[in-house]
Amino acid sequence: MSSTTSSFPERIELSGEGLVLRDWTEADLTAMPELFDHPDIAYWTPIVSPFDEAAARARLDRDREMRAQGTAVLLAITVDGGAPLGEVMLRRAPEGMEIGYAVGPAHRGQGLAVRAVRVMAAYAFERQGAEQVILELEAENAASVAVAAKAGFELLDVPLITGEEKGRPFSLQTWGLNRP
Repeated sequence: MSSTTSSFPERIELSGEGLVLRDWTEADLTAMPELFDHPDIAYWTPIVSPFDEAAARARLDRDREMRAQGTAVLLAITVDGGAPLGEVMLRRAPEGMEIGYAVGPAHRGQGLAVRAVRVMAAYAFERQGAEQVILELEAENAASVAVAAKAGFELLDVPLITGEEKGRPFSLQTWGLNRP
């Protein structure tokens, strides 16, 4: 993977808000199923389900492809650079820079998603030149709506994004945060 073909650096480590967001590594493959193989994550996110070690390998490989293409970067959410507690993503979308996140069930209720979103938004503004970052989420996902509000995002007056994923219809609201 060459940094000349990507608008994201080959290695990223972001610190702030008591977190270290870092690249996923081969050593994380065994921890990923515990984080992502959960009914909530299967329902609310496009992450595959069931999520086993083969799914972890495919996700890590896809992460590396997307970074090399300059379309997205996925980082492990940690408190100290060690064990992953969840994931935060920054993706180039037609609408702009989009952030996504998932926190393992055992690590919820600690404000990890809110803090990770704020750190990733700061990276998007300061290092990627974004004017606005967005979150796309379902209004019925109360936890994600709370993350959006606590992280300072506002519901945008734009059409809902509708579709079907994993055999169920979805309708996504777009929340935005402008460059400070």
